Amino acid sequence: MISNGLKPLKPEPHPHPVVQLRQVRKSFNVGLPTEVEILHGIDLSLLAGEFVAVMGPSGSGKSSLLNLVGLLDRPTQGLLQIKDLETTTLNDHDLTALRGRSIGFVFQFHHLIGAFSALENEMLPMVGMHGFATAEIAQRAGDLIERVGLQAWRDMPVTQLSGGQQQRVAVARALIMQPLLLLADEPTGNLDTQSADAVFELFRQVNREHGTAVLFVTHNPLLAERCDRTIEVIDGQVAQALG
Repeated sequence: MISNGLKPLKPEPHPHPVVQLRQVRKSFNVGLPTEVEILHGIDLSLLAGEFVAVMGPSGSGKSSLLNLVGLLDRPTQGLLQIKDLETTTLNDHDLTALRGRSIGFVFQFHHLIGAFSALENEMLPMVGMHGFATAEIAQRAGDLIERVGLQAWRDMPVTQLSGGQQQRVAVARALIMQPLLLLADEPTGNLDTQSADAVFELFRQVNREHGTAVLFVTHNPLLAERCDRTIEVIDGQVAQALG
């Protein structure tokens, strides 16, 4: 259970957008005969504290959309704003800094380092920013690993953990920078039903207790029904908004 740790954000009477996309397009091989556009004029807003499911068939553009929102890629056209900052004019250094302090990522394949313990994997984003593990980082990591239910496994190599436990480590790693936005790309896709439910509830608790906005890509309609609303991406366009 996530019941202690970081102080919850105070609820805002008028939630503000954490993410705004306006007529965002993404093409590859621009200017070449093989140029292809995969996202076609996306308009999307995500408010502070919202938990939004993203659904759509394979190849529809869901992951490409998430890569743009996560500042891992740049739009070909359009505007993309994170909080109050327009990102399309930022240089690579400023994009990296904004991504590091504002956005957490959890993927279907958790990309943990097998030789490292659960706690060491969790601390990597902060160690990467500071260059070494400070006492404050160690304290925050210890508190967070307990909050995700892995205190007894904190010093074990992640290769000795179950799939559900490894995904919890990945969630803790995404949260250690206290991001405004959490992006999840099929985070339960490789888990059994019980583990998938536990990981989803972990996302939900973080969202409710700290006001973290969440974009949750999933093929599971039962999980999508438990989100605040659902957007459907088909053929590179937002085709439907539910909820």
